[in-house]
Amino acid sequence: MIKVSCKKDALTDSEGSISDSSDSIVIKNFMNSQYYGVVEIGTPAKEFRVIYDTGSANLWVPKEGCSNCGKRIVGKKAKYDSSDSSTYEENGDDFMITYGSGAVSGVWSYDTVNLGDVEVTKQPFAEVQDAGGLGFGYTIGHFDGILGLAFPGISIDGTTTVLENAQLQNAIPEPVFSFYLGDNSDGELTFGGYDSSKFEGELTWIDVLEPTYWLIPVDTINVGKELLAERTSAVVDSGTSLMTGPSKKVKKYAAAVGAKPNPAGQYFLDCKDTRSMPDLVFGINGDEYTLEGKDIIIDAGNGQCLLAIMAMDMPPPNPQWILGDVFMRKYYTVFDFGNERVGFAKSL
Repeated sequence: MIKVSCKKDALTDSEGSISDSSDSIVIKNFMNSQYYGVVEIGTPAKEFRVIYDTGSANLWVPKEGCSNCGKRIVGKKAKYDSSDSSTYEENGDDFMITYGSGAVSGVWSYDTVNLGDVEVTKQPFAEVQDAGGLGFGYTIGHFDGILGLAFPGISIDGTTTVLENAQLQNAIPEPVFSFYLGDNSDGELTFGGYDSSKFEGELTWIDVLEPTYWLIPVDTINVGKELLAERTSAVVDSGTSLMTGPSKKVKKYAAAVGAKPNPAGQYFLDCKDTRSMPDLVFGINGDEYTLEGKDIIIDAGNGQCLLAIMAMDMPPPNPQWILGDVFMRKYYTVFDFGNERVGFAKSL
């Protein structure tokens, strides 16, 4: 039996648990479709823009000479050069990771990593030699690499993750991090706790189903008062811009709100129609998390709006839904490694 917590509280130091923390970094926002922040690697430190991704567990950046790693003018990427860092240590083992959009490959290395004021020494990371699997989306993306924040259980080659090392080296007070994603504005990522000035009310906690992805149970999904899905699961994933769900369910939802598909499988509707869209309501652990029409669209220009949910069929026992940045913009999210749970509260 899987135990699911329905505890609601604002934790304090007196409970020996999570508290407010000031170890935060800025999360930049590109048109509500891409969120990224800075990580520093090496000595002297070099900045890289990375997607802080709760859907993977490893850190990689492109190395000097990397193939398919941006162009000189369009999509120029910062590159890691081990000869420039006095704290670099060679590993040399092969690295490869596959995302939904494709694979990247390279070699493992060690160096000092800084997440704002959080310093982690001798951190394993990958120097990517070929990012071709990510295609044009990476070339034009506003990021150089990816820093994974999922559980160690999905770490490539069982490599120690950044957050694991940060805890082992006492660089953070608790194995916790929290996201505030701005709506057409910058946000923040807090390590070691959360920032209570960014949300209203109290945090509601949900235990994860298993310590791999940040996978939580979802009781129901409703479009207005009509049931769309029940007894399902979802990954809370900061690395996915939209939300995803089974194709039949997404098609039904799109029809209910009057959105039409394009050849690429994306759904669009007139922006003026979004005001009358029914709410999309997630029933999680006895609480309702409501996304209004304005929360679920991205302005695509010329009076057209993109429905910020796309079809993705994943066979059981894989998670059926992904609650990406669209959901996390509305709800401040705390990821608690130590207690294997996720906390939500409505963002301010």
